[in-house]
This record gives sequence, C-alpha cells and structure tokens, in this order.
Amino acid sequence: MAHRIVTLPGDGIGPEIMAPTLELLGRLGDFDFEQHTFGGASIDAHGVALTDEVLAACRGADAVLLAAVGGPKWDTTDPSKPRPEQGLLGLRKGLGLYANLRPVKPLPALYDASPLRRERIEGTDLLVVRELTGGIYFGEKTRTATSASDVCSYTTAEVERIARMAFSAARSRVSSVDKANVLETSRLWREVVGAVHAREFPHIELEHVLVDNAAMQLIASPRHFDVLLAENMFGDILSDEAAMLTGSIGMLPSASLGDQNSPTPGLFEPVHGSAPDIAGQGIANPLAMFLSAAMMLRHGLGLADEAQALEGAVETALADGLRTPDLGGGARTGEALEAVLARLSS
Repeated sequence: MAHRIVTLPGDGIGPEIMAPTLELLGRLGDFDFEQHTFGGASIDAHGVALTDEVLAACRGADAVLLAAVGGPKWDTTDPSKPRPEQGLLGLRKGLGLYANLRPVKPLPALYDASPLRRERIEGTDLLVVRELTGGIYFGEKTRTATSASDVCSYTTAEVERIARMAFSAARSRVSSVDKANVLETSRLWREVVGAVHAREFPHIELEHVLVDNAAMQLIASPRHFDVLLAENMFGDILSDEAAMLTGSIGMLPSASLGDQNSPTPGLFEPVHGSAPDIAGQGIANPLAMFLSAAMMLRHGLGLADEAQALEGAVETALADGLRTPDLGGGARTGEALEAVLARLSS
C-alpha cells in the first residue's frame, strides 16, 4: 500500500525544491502525495498560515514533507496580523512534534566550502536535538505602547521527554545546553536532564554547557560534540550556526518527531528559509530538501535502505563535482536533480 505523504511547498523557493524531491521519491517507492497550501501562500488564500483542514490532513498522513515558508511580503511587527511562521508553530504544536533532530556532518567533498578551515571541521558528526513545543516561543506574550514581554516556561515532563530522545540518539556523549547561571528555566532544565541521565542512561557521558560557551565551542572544536541538547530558542540559534560547518545552510535537513508510540506523523524539512531573493530563477540548492526526504524515509516511514540510497546518491554527486551557486558552483536546481538521479540509478 502506498505511503500517504502530505506535501507543503510553502513560499519562495519552496515549490522549486519540492517538485524535484517528489521525482526522486518516485524512484524509491510507492507514495501518494497530497499537496496543501501553507505559510504565506495560505495567508494570501485563507487569511491564516495554517488552516484547520490542512492540520487535519497532516494528522491523517504517514508523514509531512515541508519545503519553506516566509518572505518579506508577510513581514510585520503588528501582533494582530498573521505571519507565515505561525503556521510552523501551529503545525508542531498540533501534531505534538516536540523533538527537532538536525544532523550536522560536513561531507569531505565540501570541506573547502566551509568558512572554517578543513582541519577544524574534518570528522565532525554531531546531532542537534532541539525541544520544539515549549519555551519562549510558546509562552504568554504581552505588548503595550512602551513595553513587551515573552514568558519562557518549561515543565519537568517536557524536559524529561526531550532528554530521553537525546540520550537515546547519543553514541557516547550528550552536551546539554542551558544558561543556568542566570535563568530559572535553565536551572530546572539542568536538574531534570541530570536526573534522567542518572536514572536511565548512566552509560552515556553527560556534560552541561552554558549556551554562550556552546556557541564558541561549535566553532572552536566541533568534533567534540556528539549530541547537542537544547531548549527551543537556544536550539534554533545553535543549529543554524552549526549549519555553516557544512559549507552552506542549503545542505542541512531536519526531522521533527513526536511520541514514538503514537500515530502522529513526523514533519521533515530543510533548515534553510524560503530565499525570496532567488525564487523563480531555478538556481535554488535542493540538496537539503533531498536529505530531508531521506530523513522522512528513515525516521518517518522505516525505509532505511531507501534513505541510505538517497543519501549516498547526494554524497556521490557532490564528490563527483556537483556544486550549486551557494556552494561556489553554477549547477541549477534541475541539474542537481539529474546528478542525484544518475547516481541513484547506478
């Protein structure tokens, strides 16, 4: 039976990188794709970034594949007006997707594309595990003419479940990021992560790292990290910083997952934005979208062999010289697709 995949092309370059990704997936298995409007496109059509109908369709799918949302057209500081990013937050909350996984593994073919020296990034292979449905992004917000506030709060249960996800994914070490020297939420975070470690994962090394130090060490010594565990905002910032180790944010996939014992589908998307400055030109790098589809195959659908085949085809294409403009080359989106398809077939 075909796997039912809800696709959300979104805004900007989103539709341009979604189409070749679906063509690739068509070579790897039997999928039933169901496209829906989301983000800024949904604001234009329906007045909101995520409609109830689209959320219901996502809940009924086997997995959700998202390309990109946002753009200057919908930028506003007016709290009464909808923003595309509200669709993302609503989708994560509505599907119970509390864990965002972002693997960061620079490929040898792209070592020289990184702004860091080759010897600094060589051998880096880390996973950022970001809590996705709590913290300051979802806290109560106030705004007056002269002041504003955003509440950051976490419960013990919220920290426990993301900590378990991180420890389960670790090979040897979890580096838990906080600001416990200043923030009360971070002190709770540190205590709960430590308790989960002692009770359930004593064989995994645990270190607590202040967020400012973590940001520095990601650049100074990225090989040190195995799993980097962080709350919502810290994880958002650090994962984008870590993306540059790979040479381009256009290379980083992600998976957002919920309770593994529930039927909730996962959400899979590239880390990069909608790049409205290059939309419509056919030059967007689709590789992070391809790799997000591979994460969907592995984590969302249990198709590990197909995921490995797709990841291998991307890596081989890069080793053979494929370079999109963001990687210092001239390959267009369609040429990137053809290069990966050729390696997939072989």
